[in-house]
Amino acid sequence: MTTDSPRPRGRPRRFDPDEAVATAQRLFHARGYDAVSVADITAALGINPPSFYAAFGSKAGLYARVIGRYDAAGAIILDDVLRPGRPVAEALAALLEVAARNYAADPAAAGCLVLEGTRCDDPGARECAAVAVAAGEETIRRFVAADYPEQALHITDYVTTTMAGLSAKAREGQDLDRLLSTARLAGTVLAQALREASA
Repeated sequence: MTTDSPRPRGRPRRFDPDEAVATAQRLFHARGYDAVSVADITAALGINPPSFYAAFGSKAGLYARVIGRYDAAGAIILDDVLRPGRPVAEALAALLEVAARNYAADPAAAGCLVLEGTRCDDPGARECAAVAVAAGEETIRRFVAADYPEQALHITDYVTTTMAGLSAKAREGQDLDRLLSTARLAGTVLAQALREASA
């Protein structure tokens, strides 16, 4: 007996790729890119290596998906904090406080996944993280430049360097109170610098 119904080709995928990216994000954030192996990922996802490579191509390919997911959430935060018309000093101080809180929110996955990724050993993964960081920096620079075009680059460098330091300190286990203290001090410095720029 024959049938015209087509037979499914290959084995059905046994996992949800979006859920897999979320799981991998938790692993990379908790341990860092270099400390997570493909075996760790496949064990966490409950799949075999061929299924992993078919879905993501490589560990760096999966990491790129993770960075895209993480960065999209960060872009929403930037857009919310750096609202057009908001005083620059106020917005940047708020951004640093939000960063401090986010970096310390989960002790098991402290710091910024993207910033920490710029220091990993894999050139492809490192470049992916660097592109995401550069996009965030450009968002900040454009926001500052709307009111302080001549100071925009230096103010952006100060803000992003402070954020990198907050991430590193959170990763080392520094508590939220100390991170917030640093963020608020940096906000005070920014306010003073912008007042001087306006004088």
